[in-house]
Amino acid sequence: MNDELATIEMIDPNLLQDSREASFVQAMDRHAEPSQKSSQDQISHPYACTTAEPVDLIRIFHPLIQVVRWRRQVDPGIEAYLQQRPVNSHLRNGFRIVIPAGEGLELDFLPDLPGRRAMAQDISLIADIYSELLGCDEIALRLEVSSKAMCPRFHVDRTGIRLICTYRGQGTEWIDDKWVDRSKLGQGSLGLADDASGLFDTRTTVEAAAPFDVLLLKGSLWQENIRRGAIHRSPSVTAGSGPRILLVMDAIWT
Repeated sequence: MNDELATIEMIDPNLLQDSREASFVQAMDRHAEPSQKSSQDQISHPYACTTAEPVDLIRIFHPLIQVVRWRRQVDPGIEAYLQQRPVNSHLRNGFRIVIPAGEGLELDFLPDLPGRRAMAQDISLIADIYSELLGCDEIALRLEVSSKAMCPRFHVDRTGIRLICTYRGQGTEWIDDKWVDRSKLGQGSLGLADDASGLFDTRTTVEAAAPFDVLLLKGSLWQENIRRGAIHRSPSVTAGSGPRILLVMDAIWT
């Protein structure tokens, strides 16, 4: 795994959780649809939380929770947009930008084909939710286009709280740490594959996000989380299926 992709400025130590909760709820009020109901969520284990409602992303602040998954429906317009050959040719390896909190993605970053506006609006919506949740000043945003797994080994990012949304291809995979030996991560594996190093045993299930799901992954730089963090990896890319396209956001405080 490329350390440059896994590392970001440490979180502002003065961040106040109560303030984040209040501002995040206000952001949800702006974007909520009348049909949304907050009762359609579940917590299967303190390590991870799955929800149907974006307001429940606030649960990432629970000290034990390392993964929050917001289930979302596939947008047919965006899905069709990303399947167009000119889009893939234009995006190539994607792009990286820094945007101020509260500002959306400019259309010029995306190929001018049917579906571009819907794609930009969805990215802007996610960015607004993310910045309100973390109270950050800016967002390091990247759209990755890859024909192979970028980080195929299980690992923990040296970040605060990272957001990932896979628009095309398989979603990011993670494992619960209940039966995990964290000493086997990275160099502790002694070069052995994850399923042979003793990192986890047969009781461990590999979970995966679906396309368009939003994942929050807590890293080792989050407050008092240095020996924890979401254990995750990039999925393999099936030959002939086209590139995997994913959105990644990291918070920046200035």
